[in-house]
Amino acid sequence: MKRQLIIPFASACLLFSACSMDEIPQASVDKETVFSNEKGLETYSYSFYNMLPSVDDGFRQDAMCDYGAVGNYDDFIRRGAYSPDVSTGWDWGDLRNINYFIENCTSDAIDESVRNDYIGLARFFRAYFYYEKLVRFGDVPWIDHPLGVDDELLYAPRDPRTVVVQHMLEDLDFACQHISRTSDETGSLVTKWVAYAFKSRVCLFEGTFRKYHTELGLADTANELLQQAADAAQTVMNESGYSIYTGAGEDASFRSLFISNSPVTSEVMLASVADEGLGVLGEANWWWTSGTYGPRFSMIRSFINLFLMTDGTPFTDKPNHEQIEFYDECQNRDKRLAQTIRTPGYTRNGVPTAPNFNGYSYTGYQPIKYSLDDPYYDGGPFNTNAIPIFRYAEVLLNYAEAKAEMGTLTDDDWANTIGVLRARAGITGGLSTKPTKVDKYLQETYFPDINDPVLLEVRRERSVELALEGFRFTDLLRWKRGELMMMRWTGIYVPALNVQMDLDHDGTTDVIFYKGETPTGLPASCTPISVAGGSETRQGLTGTNSGNLTWYDNDPDRIWYDDDRQYYYPIPKNSITLNQNLEQNPGW
Repeated sequence: MKRQLIIPFASACLLFSACSMDEIPQASVDKETVFSNEKGLETYSYSFYNMLPSVDDGFRQDAMCDYGAVGNYDDFIRRGAYSPDVSTGWDWGDLRNINYFIENCTSDAIDESVRNDYIGLARFFRAYFYYEKLVRFGDVPWIDHPLGVDDELLYAPRDPRTVVVQHMLEDLDFACQHISRTSDETGSLVTKWVAYAFKSRVCLFEGTFRKYHTELGLADTANELLQQAADAAQTVMNESGYSIYTGAGEDASFRSLFISNSPVTSEVMLASVADEGLGVLGEANWWWTSGTYGPRFSMIRSFINLFLMTDGTPFTDKPNHEQIEFYDECQNRDKRLAQTIRTPGYTRNGVPTAPNFNGYSYTGYQPIKYSLDDPYYDGGPFNTNAIPIFRYAEVLLNYAEAKAEMGTLTDDDWANTIGVLRARAGITGGLSTKPTKVDKYLQETYFPDINDPVLLEVRRERSVELALEGFRFTDLLRWKRGELMMMRWTGIYVPALNVQMDLDHDGTTDVIFYKGETPTGLPASCTPISVAGGSETRQGLTGTNSGNLTWYDNDPDRIWYDDDRQYYYPIPKNSITLNQNLEQNPGW
């Protein structure tokens, strides 16, 4: 856990006026110099940002979720593959770095308001650190100072989540009050509004976790947290000046947020930014378009069914909706569908491009949310687009969900949150008033215990708007819907075997599905895919000669344990060996 503050000499000379170029180079800058100079505080604070998702991996966070079929799924949901012996995440170096800063940021040479500004930033990141620990492990030790080698807290037991959350909110309240930055044209620095947005995220998570995990005995404290989530979100809505970006029109505004080189800062509040000059580049295309790198993540039919029609009605209201073919199911849908996956009309460098079944897409629903349309970026870490970490749309969704959970969401609230998001997506119906009818497909498929049509639709909107942004698994944990991780992986409808299919109706055939002998004499554009099923191909059909594609069907090794152990990760075995006051999470 021990970390020393090291600042490269060249950087230090630029930042500290006492350092001249004719001095003998030093390996580090002493503590007093750093903490008695505002530039020193600024330089130190940059180290906190290493905790955030990088441009290399910010797009991967939904690699394990209920709506993604993958080539090789995570060991966490593989029978017998995950245990305390292989568990990770019980690391504390970032916390020590933060606590060291807070403890030493006391110099009277710096104005108190300036010190509190940087301490507020540090406390934001301490809350960020603990949020990840809370989500992953539940109860964890709360440590608020750098530990020495003899500190008894090195062997502290886990504190209850109530204690940890209380301290996290104290940190966030301090951050909201004292962080002075209210705008950042680069979109890469934490502002006061990011702190409020994060508070709304934390309070929504914990409020709903306590509400639905009744075994904790904390349900009576849920509404207090939900109200704090709504209040924090409303502060951003009323005071920050952020808005939902619509500048590129209904067909492009949503995806622009994820493929732009510079963050779209009217909506994106904090992003991980690439820098080609510094060689800081991303891997989004490599991840989403490669047949050999990444999980070959493909969305599944049940999730695609959640995207509404443009008139605001459910797609699943259509008769025999599961048998509607790919081209037709993509027509007149929520505009986010065509900005999330490849749909008819999608082009790369001006060339019509259908879903790629040749080593990549298992279901036909191939994501494009982060990948750039030029194939140049496909072969390695070449992406230049910024990856959003916080954006205003999440704030609206946090507000809507918190109020829906409390039963206090009004028509005006609906119009200013869900209505605004759906309007950007080209939806015309149901924008100004709350829904009054339960969508039976949504309820029966995803949330059978929820009877409130408003809450159901808020969850639909969150699912669609934030898809692939790293929220889904955490949402399933807090809603206590982990069993959705066992969702059947189905894909597009195949009306018949051995028939060439032109998926995007561009005049060239794209794929032919078959059993038995591989079809011959096919055009180069047409990929033959065996749907024999079983361990040999893993690709199958729901019917004998027609039906929806399946992937890894009836796999006995993919599991969500009945004892609910997977709502928490196990504490690594070696950590318990070193600190026997730690108790293991149930079931592990």
